[in-house]
Amino acid sequence: MSIKDLPLAAKTAVDGFMAGMHASRVKGAGLEFSQYRSYQPGDDLRWLDWKMYARSDRYYIRESEMETSINISFVIDASNSMRHTEDGIEKMQYARYLAASLGYLAHLQGDAAGLAVLHHGELFTMAARREAQHMARFYYQLEQIQPGGSFTPPANYRNLFSGPHKKQLLIFITDYYEQAGEISALLQTLAAPGHEVLVFHLTGKREQAGDFSGYDTVEDLETGERLEISGAMEQELYQQKFNRHIGALRTQLLQKQISYRQLQLQDPLDAALRDFLNQRNKIRR
Repeated sequence: MSIKDLPLAAKTAVDGFMAGMHASRVKGAGLEFSQYRSYQPGDDLRWLDWKMYARSDRYYIRESEMETSINISFVIDASNSMRHTEDGIEKMQYARYLAASLGYLAHLQGDAAGLAVLHHGELFTMAARREAQHMARFYYQLEQIQPGGSFTPPANYRNLFSGPHKKQLLIFITDYYEQAGEISALLQTLAAPGHEVLVFHLTGKREQAGDFSGYDTVEDLETGERLEISGAMEQELYQQKFNRHIGALRTQLLQKQISYRQLQLQDPLDAALRDFLNQRNKIRR
């Protein structure tokens, strides 16, 4: 998978996903509305229904999905382990593609999309906005991410939030490689204020299966530590431990009211897009 044009790749993924769903299940600005209400000073004039005005001589607003739009922040783990590559697909490349597609879908829903990148203990943030020009900057910043260093939670993590009283959805994209529970600790802190958190955990098929055929050693991309490997028994033991780790991680996050989805680099994005819509609707209820 080669991503040279993120906006086009995102549009292609989302259009394909939406084509497989009934139109009434995917809501967005201008797609449908639930009811009318009287115009109030300060309402967006774009949502005035002029046909209703012609019939009643009164101003009415269509209460569309714009009335319940939310802020969504995409948080990207840009540590060096995100350079791991399988079948020509790098984890960071997949993360860019995933964030771009979810951001495009959020924009279609009338939501405000923001971006945060965790890199070398520093935090780059773009405030959540809805404008088309903002989405162009969103895609550009995704393309600029270069993984490096180990995962270190930023001291200014509160900059991830757009405001102290506005509930929002945080989409955390990571390979969940941690040394001493630092990612779990950060996620617990992010979920504490009452925001919804959805974690996409990126893995590879060979990584999960412990399939290191053709290699005598594997290297930790963040610490540089090397480990010698050999034998089918070691692969079987590795896979058992990996699966137990994933199960424990899923349980740990769910106990903290954090939603979790594991994605393999070889997976299409349909499941992720569906999870995103479900989580968005959970906030709006």
